[in-house]
Formats: sequence, C-alpha cells, structure tokens
Amino acid sequence: MKVKNLVFGSEGTGRPAGDFGLLVLRVGFGVYMAVAHGYGKIPPSEGLIGGTANLGFPAPELFAWLAAISEFGGGILLAIGLATRPAALALAFTMAVAAFMAHANDPWFSMGGRSKEMAMLYLIPSVAMLFTGPGRFSVDAMITGKSKR
Repeated sequence: MKVKNLVFGSEGTGRPAGDFGLLVLRVGFGVYMAVAHGYGKIPPSEGLIGGTANLGFPAPELFAWLAAISEFGGGILLAIGLATRPAALALAFTMAVAAFMAHANDPWFSMGGRSKEMAMLYLIPSVAMLFTGPGRFSVDAMITGKSKR
C-alpha cells in the first residue's frame, strides 16, 4: 500500500487494511460490550427490572432479559462476526433506549455522575457495524464466501 493511500485513501473495506480495521473495532467493541457491560446483567437484577418498568415497558422482566441478552450475546456475536447486522441492530436499539430514555434527563458528557456518555459510546459503533457489516475477516464472510475477495 502506498503511503499516499495509507494517509489519504478512502478504500474502506475494499482492501484488507480496511477489513482489518473493522476486525479490530468489532472484536474490541464486542468483547467490551459482552464482558464489561452485559455479563453482569445476566440474570437481570431487581434494579434493572425496576428500571425497565420505570421506562414504561410492558413485561419489564422480559424486556430486562432482552436487554441483558442483547448486550452479552450481541457483544459475543459481534466479536466473532456472526449475525453481525442483527446483533448490531439489537445493540443499537438497546443503547438508544439507554441513552434517550433511561438517561433522558442526564447530560451528554460525564462530569462524575450520570450521563448519556457510556450509552452513546456503545450506540455509535453499533450503528457503524449495522451499516458496514463485519468485513471479510468474520464468520459471516466465511458463510457467504466473501472472505476470499
């Protein structure tokens, strides 16, 4: 790869370097989502169930489970690149609920207290993965035969 293309190129996933970037993003984001954010929510605590009820969701225990599974299972699926877009959609929905419902009255950035910041930091890569897909270094690409471009 030429230096000019490395610095100014816009190949995205059209080249192995772009797909490697997606791999790093997908694995790093997925592992953090699953382990640091989702794992502790299985099974959902009374606090998570109560918070879900306070948001007005019907069947708050079911929706708390769906959020926990979305965060833990969706993170694992993203990390391995399997069902990437459905996993990203579930995570984007869950993080949008967290940012704009659970933290509706909180500031955008953390000043040591509650804020939308963490939910947004998980929402943004979820949306990116929804649009980009997993790249060629993924189980999805192996299944569809797109890993051999």
